[in-house]
Amino acid sequence: MSEPNESFTDEEYAFLRHVRFGELPPGVCPEDRVELTETDARRDRPEPAGSPEEWTLRNSPG
Repeated sequence: MSEPNESFTDEEYAFLRHVRFGELPPGVCPEDRVELTETDARRDRPEPAGSPEEWTLRNSPG
């Protein structure tokens, strides 16, 4: 099965993007932006314990 040999213009691609995704949301005003704040490490995983050598011994087969 071969693919169609259609080629779209930039305007046609722009229209197809608009149909698929709609309008972009309005931009955020500079006064509405907030500064990023670093947070602590994730708490869903425990902190690593032991050295890499210890982990190799612990996880090696037999």
